[in-house]
Amino acid sequence: MQIKFTSMHFFRWKGISMLIMKTFLLLFCTTAFSLAPSATFSQNEKVTIDSDKTMTIYEVLELIGKQTECTFIYQSDIFKDVQDIPLTKGVIKVKELLQKYLPESDYTITTTNDTYITISKKVLKQTKQRQIEVKGQITDTEGLSISGAFISIKGSNKGTTSLIDGTYNINANADDILVFSYLGFLTQAIAVNGKQDINVQLQEDVTAFDAVILNAGYYSVKERESTGSIVKVTQKDIEQQPISNPLAALQGRVSGVEIVQTSGVAGAGFDIKIRGQNSIRTNGNNPLFVIDGVPFSSSSLGGEQQASIIIPGTGISPLNNINPTDIESIEILKDADATAIYGSRGANGVVLITTKTGKYGDTKVQLNVLSGFGNVTNTMDLLNTADYLNMRREAYLNDGIDPVPFYAYDINGTWDKTKNTDWQKVLFGKTSYITNYQGGAISGGNAQTRFLISANAHKQTSVFPNDYQNDKISGLANLTHSSKDETLSIQFSTSYTSNKNNLPSDGLLVFEAFQLAPNAPTLYTDDGSLNWEKSTWSNPLSRLEGVYNANASALISNFNVNYKILNNLKFVSNFGFTENHLTELNTVPSTIYDPAFGVGAESSYAVHNTSNRTSWIIEPQLHWNYDLNDTRLEVLAGLSFQDQKDSRISQFAFGFSNNNFIENVSAASNLFPLADIDENYRYQAVFGRININHKGKYLLNLTGRRDGSSRFGPNKRFSNFGALGTAWIFSEEEFIKSAMPWLSFGKLKASYGTSGNDQIGDYQYLDTYSFGSNRYQNTTGLLPTRLFNPDYSWESNKKLEFSMELGVLDDTIFISGNYYRHRSSNQLVGIPLPSTTGFSSINANLNATVENTGWEFSINTINIKTHNFKWSTSFNLTIPKNRLIGFPDLEGSTYANQLVIGAPLNIVKTYQLNGVDSETGLYEFEDFNNDGIISSPDDRQLVKDLNPKYFGGFTNSLTYGKFTMDVLFQFTKQLGFNYWSNGGVLPGGMANQPI
Repeated sequence: MQIKFTSMHFFRWKGISMLIMKTFLLLFCTTAFSLAPSATFSQNEKVTIDSDKTMTIYEVLELIGKQTECTFIYQSDIFKDVQDIPLTKGVIKVKELLQKYLPESDYTITTTNDTYITISKKVLKQTKQRQIEVKGQITDTEGLSISGAFISIKGSNKGTTSLIDGTYNINANADDILVFSYLGFLTQAIAVNGKQDINVQLQEDVTAFDAVILNAGYYSVKERESTGSIVKVTQKDIEQQPISNPLAALQGRVSGVEIVQTSGVAGAGFDIKIRGQNSIRTNGNNPLFVIDGVPFSSSSLGGEQQASIIIPGTGISPLNNINPTDIESIEILKDADATAIYGSRGANGVVLITTKTGKYGDTKVQLNVLSGFGNVTNTMDLLNTADYLNMRREAYLNDGIDPVPFYAYDINGTWDKTKNTDWQKVLFGKTSYITNYQGGAISGGNAQTRFLISANAHKQTSVFPNDYQNDKISGLANLTHSSKDETLSIQFSTSYTSNKNNLPSDGLLVFEAFQLAPNAPTLYTDDGSLNWEKSTWSNPLSRLEGVYNANASALISNFNVNYKILNNLKFVSNFGFTENHLTELNTVPSTIYDPAFGVGAESSYAVHNTSNRTSWIIEPQLHWNYDLNDTRLEVLAGLSFQDQKDSRISQFAFGFSNNNFIENVSAASNLFPLADIDENYRYQAVFGRININHKGKYLLNLTGRRDGSSRFGPNKRFSNFGALGTAWIFSEEEFIKSAMPWLSFGKLKASYGTSGNDQIGDYQYLDTYSFGSNRYQNTTGLLPTRLFNPDYSWESNKKLEFSMELGVLDDTIFISGNYYRHRSSNQLVGIPLPSTTGFSSINANLNATVENTGWEFSINTINIKTHNFKWSTSFNLTIPKNRLIGFPDLEGSTYANQLVIGAPLNIVKTYQLNGVDSETGLYEFEDFNNDGIISSPDDRQLVKDLNPKYFGGFTNSLTYGKFTMDVLFQFTKQLGFNYWSNGGVLPGGMANQPI
């Protein structure tokens, strides 16, 4: 609502008319409103901008009046010099909006009872200074132009806005101060000082919580209005680290997300668990990864059957084929409200990856080069030669062996007793160099069409001897176009990555470095060949005689269409395609053996594996919204159709005429198939969402999905999933505003729902056969390996969450706390069968239940924020608990020796140590079954929990001008295996020991 006073032309005398009007205004305001002027109005009144738009000041005041209880009083001509105001989609405080475009130096704003606001224009002092034209460009910290930024002269009513390329020009006095502002960025004031060219770089306002938009997959939601548990990691956090896998950027930054790299070699995979392990199966706990709306499989392309043969480490991670520098943001969906819309694939959480797009402005070319290095900083303290030899002599003395045997080369004089080698330094003490060529990025465009083309290269060497490295090149292309009336918009993006890796297993030489005697022989002879020291040892470098090569590539393409049918109805469709290819070769030549053994090329062998995975997906959707008074209704309905094909051929080649031919498997005299597999996975779904937002403080979100998967039996192929999420933004309540003026934001939310899991591989419900190991009349037979189960069905995960979010002192302190409980049932496991069936088990659903509960806390603070300096801190902590709460007839199952009801899934059952016998010096263990014999499994009853007790991260970010320093500290409290008690050689043997 607004009250305007205009000229009254029917008065004959102008002076009389002005006197009457001023008198009437004074009396009206005094008697009707009991005006009590103040310099401020409500600190917490906010308005929502539903889309990017430009509005006049009159339209802005009208918008504020509609969304709040404010009534504005002003003369209609006082805004004639105010430029149109660019508004960005989001939420902004009324006070901030008015002060930004109606500065105190130009206007006086007074309020009465937080409802009536009077705006009057200040009388400006006249100046006779000569004015100059000031021009320049406004950009963000990435150098991208900002269109629609507001530029005003402090102390005047003059202002302008930046053009689409971020440029501006304004006439100002030499001693004026220019004020630059844009929603979501920190306002800057710069003195002209006679300068005619002033370029400005605006800093993002990290406290602008209201302006943050979250990607929830099929829809976007403001962070303040989110009912689900969604955490966002931005491009800034990702690009600060020279990493090759995007999951590495999430370590220590997100509560409830445990990320561990499976190997130290470059290109190795990551284990990621979102709120714990839900499935008894170790391979059924990965989250769903979605890249630009396209599901991307994170499972290894290598088959389980040949993985231990073909892959020297832990394999190539498909996610390693995504270039982190191409990522705009990563959102992690954790609770039922956020994940249920993904149905059967959301049980373990969802990771949404959004890549960069082109920006408005002139065409820009960007090139960044990052270089780094790494060393193994934490090595074991092992015995030196003198102490080692004393240990060895004492061992033989204790056993009464004298003289020492001929094969004790370390102490019988065969090896040099004065030699002392630090094998850790020799075998993994090199410096690993990392080089990232992040750039070659070209971007630009206008209001209708924007583009981005980028190319990147990554190279990382190893800490091992020889020239091993991981090389990766990638490219990204993105094109966005919209019609002038914005009814139609399309976006196409495609990325390609090629990854070459010849790194050996990290455990290949590490084991040798720990175990080798410190006086073991040198690695090479004087002529540079491997030293076998007269066949007295196995040279550890002989293992590197073989070749391992892995060539992987990934193509991800996405085409998105968005058509506005009506103002409140739009059609959206997503078309996605992915292709992954992996070729691996592992050779074991006869040169790994001591030449004295006479092993020839006929004993050399090689394993070759070729894997392909292609997938396409189509997801048409309708989005409808409706506003009724203070209530907004949003409805989403969509379909999903996906088809995925996997093929894999693995061969074992044995017997070559010459080692030079070993990389050509067709040159082998014997060639055996390890795998020849073609698999097809089909998936379809219908999904929907209903969201109700009342007054911006009462929120209700309903999601549902019906899935169909080809991975399940014909009787249980379809299933339903859904969730309910609610939120109350209590900081918008008037009684809270009055009682807690320091509270800038407060929200309570809760959710409950069900999601599913179909991570079981293909054809698990069918009768399957495999090739036998023997032949009859040159014919290989088939062996039955699996029984048919038409009722093989989905795992189900029921999720419950309660959460609170608090923002204090304009959100400079932001605190959140979550409690969650996930119960996963209908477990997909192998159920034991009688031996008379010929099968040990049948794949089926077991009524076993796994429970994950936990607390998540996060605190973000802005400690200092000035024009040139900013210091912010982030802290997150997760306290998880995992346990098996039900498993019928566990004692009679194949899991009896590895699971305990009431205990976590990740445990080890071991012997209970009672001490050392003082007479014999032998260890004593608890005899649980009292049979007088310490044996497994009856006496392995002590349960040790290997899950984290708690984990989290602590980040400090300091920015001074254009210089930024970020420090991330990641911590975990967890019990792990001791290397020496889990496979190490006992003291006294021909192996080194820790001090």
